[in-house]
Amino acid sequence: MGLGKTLQALAVMLARADGGAALVIAPTSVCGNWAEEARRFAPTLRVHIYAEGERAALLEQAGPHDVVIVSYTLLLQAREAFCQREWHTVVADEAQAFKNAATKRSQAVFELRADFRMALSGTPVENRLAELWSIMRFCNPGLLGSLVRFNEHFAVPIERNGVREAAQRLRRMIAPFVLRRTKAQVLDELPPRTELVLRIEQDPIEAAHYEALRRQALAEAEAVVKGPKARKTPAGQPAAEARIHVLAQLMRMRRAACDARLVTPELQLELGQAGAKVRAFVQLAGELAANGHKTLVFSQFVDFLQLLRRGLDEAGLAWQYLDGATPAAERTRRVAAFQAGEGDVFLISLKAGGFGLNLTAADYVIIADPWWNPAAEDQAMGRAHRIGQQRPVTVYRLISAGTIEERILTLHHGKRALADGILEAGEDGGAGFIGTAAALPDIDELVGLLRS
Repeated sequence: MGLGKTLQALAVMLARADGGAALVIAPTSVCGNWAEEARRFAPTLRVHIYAEGERAALLEQAGPHDVVIVSYTLLLQAREAFCQREWHTVVADEAQAFKNAATKRSQAVFELRADFRMALSGTPVENRLAELWSIMRFCNPGLLGSLVRFNEHFAVPIERNGVREAAQRLRRMIAPFVLRRTKAQVLDELPPRTELVLRIEQDPIEAAHYEALRRQALAEAEAVVKGPKARKTPAGQPAAEARIHVLAQLMRMRRAACDARLVTPELQLELGQAGAKVRAFVQLAGELAANGHKTLVFSQFVDFLQLLRRGLDEAGLAWQYLDGATPAAERTRRVAAFQAGEGDVFLISLKAGGFGLNLTAADYVIIADPWWNPAAEDQAMGRAHRIGQQRPVTVYRLISAGTIEERILTLHHGKRALADGILEAGEDGGAGFIGTAAALPDIDELVGLLRS
């Protein structure tokens, strides 16, 4: 979130440098940033990126004052080699990357042998409390018991029933091991951030296309969930297949709300021009560039970014671009180029650059499509609104009126409450109360999103 986690972690590694080698695990997109920050703020540390040079020798020879930086992907690939040696310090950046304890990535992280472990995350709880359990499993194994017992004593009572006592008890258990720094605590160091919603009316053809998709999706979803052949769990709930089907329908609706061509490419001939959201985006980006502002643009859909990029080309606006297919070295080069003034707009896919990047050259952020998880949006805004930013930051959310995008915004409040209720103190010093609204939507609520 840009509040100094990297710098704090470097200070810890400096203090422990004499004792042995340190390992930093981070998403691929920010490994280069870690190396640059370490060389800038902790020049006495010897920094090595695992992807470069002789890898086996690096792991064998790393000792005091050495810092090895590896991506989660390469850690998984070389799991045995990393777990064979003892590390003096291990830092897991963007720790939400192993929020699902059942994945192979998480198991590889858990198996690392270390004298000291630190997890860094701006979003330790994104959707469910089990994500917090996974991070604590890495930092302090056994503190919260097994996942089964954690769900029984904390997750279910808090998420489903809003039990205040369970939330308070959980917060008391984790409080000694959590150092939380919020943006409210560093207001003297950060300029203000303003968030605006820009509602965009779809063209008639787009609106008709969206409504047809919505009705079809609703009919199919109701048939799967409530039809006579619908599969049920022993408890009488729709089977997981039904939930997956409904989520797939909702994904189509989200894409159609961005641009009808993402769902039905042949509509290009009928539209004869870019969709309403693309046109609104290009107009906004042009106005910002004309007034000397630089803008970050985030979308979950890479093909939607391609449409936005095409619009920028037609308007004569210079841009940088980053998605999951961009090589690591090229990512670092493009970030440096944007920071140096090359490009008015930086188009970034959510998974490739929604966290860990320092892009303070921008003072505007455009969220091109809302995401289920508001924490991901907060992370995206944090690329510009972070320590080092000297100007006020303005965030625009582009929302297609009358679509599922408006409904998604109403879901954000409950998910934010889930994290804040556990990690922040209430008025009585305990955890804030978490109501049932904090839980993820059930199957009926998901179907309800298709009804209007």
